[in-house]
Amino acid sequence: MTEFATRARAALAEKNISIRGAARALNYDGAFVSRVLSGKQRPSAKLARGLDQLVGAEGSLMALASRDSQPASSPKDPPWAAGPGSDDDLEALELARRVEASDVGTETLDRLEEAFDGLAMAYQRAQPSALLRDVRRHSSYVAKLLDERKTLSEHRRLLVLGGWLSLLGATLHVDLKEGAAAASRLRTAALLAQHAEHPEIQGWVFETRAWTALISGDYGQAVDLSRAAQAIAPRGGSVAIQATAQEGRARARLGEKTEAYNAIDRVQQLASTMVMRARPEHHYQYDPNKATSYTATTLAWIGDPAAEAPAREVIGHSAPGSDPGTWPRRIVTAHLDLALTLLSLDRLDEATDAAQKAILSGRLLPANYWRVLEIVRAVEARKLPEAPELREAYQELSP
Repeated sequence: MTEFATRARAALAEKNISIRGAARALNYDGAFVSRVLSGKQRPSAKLARGLDQLVGAEGSLMALASRDSQPASSPKDPPWAAGPGSDDDLEALELARRVEASDVGTETLDRLEEAFDGLAMAYQRAQPSALLRDVRRHSSYVAKLLDERKTLSEHRRLLVLGGWLSLLGATLHVDLKEGAAAASRLRTAALLAQHAEHPEIQGWVFETRAWTALISGDYGQAVDLSRAAQAIAPRGGSVAIQATAQEGRARARLGEKTEAYNAIDRVQQLASTMVMRARPEHHYQYDPNKATSYTATTLAWIGDPAAEAPAREVIGHSAPGSDPGTWPRRIVTAHLDLALTLLSLDRLDEATDAAQKAILSGRLLPANYWRVLEIVRAVEARKLPEAPELREAYQELSP
């Protein structure tokens, strides 16, 4: 353990990353990471893998952790991340759990945490209904483990896992316009976060409620909830950035241009000081593409022609000629931002083309249908020849 701790601390120092910054970047409790990096506790396979990615150690930290942590008779822990899949993963987990000394055990918790990361990384591309099935399966398994004998540390990790899974489930329900189910899961996430004393999840609960208010047209409440999320969120973390961006979008819908521009500036300032996560597509971890996407939407809703540049930047991340059915949803919503902006610039052919691509992609979520209708009505108001075709496409999308 001492060699791993020494090498890991040196690698972090070389990258100018503090122990607390590493814990925040890898979604770990700071006290736990501190114990590991002082040599007082063995590193988990997941933490070693995350540190490897964070500092670019090319597997050397993972090799040290495996040598120190694995029993001589056990095979090396393989990478394991669950996206949508079969029940085989959970059956393997159950077998691993039963052969450990603990009723729950570090191995089980590591793999469940990695499973959640896999689900959160699948969010941008997976069908919400399919992803929700996997969230339900893993939530049920976590609930089962809460009834088992475990240490206080294991109990807290299970509470945190349950909170994250409830939060992701709520987000999927919001996407599917299933309001009652979303509210129920958010209450569960808030309760688990409270018991685990986990302000990051608590902040995400407020942020998710803010998004729900925004798509429901209650922009004032969306501002209030975004501000509440920022107040409780860990300083400089992903949820602080996301909630600030959410406030900017709500301010834009209210026509509060100065406040919306201010929110965009604050997002950029927060992002400039943040340690980048090892997994940029993680739904609950900041990455530059998200900031660009939120900037495009905010500027488009303000009516600022400057929205065109960030919208096109996001769209540019798709491979040329790629199937729209494989696009991350961020690219689809960027087409809506672009269409709205081009309409304001009277570049009507380009605007309707962008709108059609978004609608026909098959990747729009029910939570965003209102944005399509907004564009359809704007095209109809201008009596453009494409209006009937757009209206028909929208009606097929949302009968």
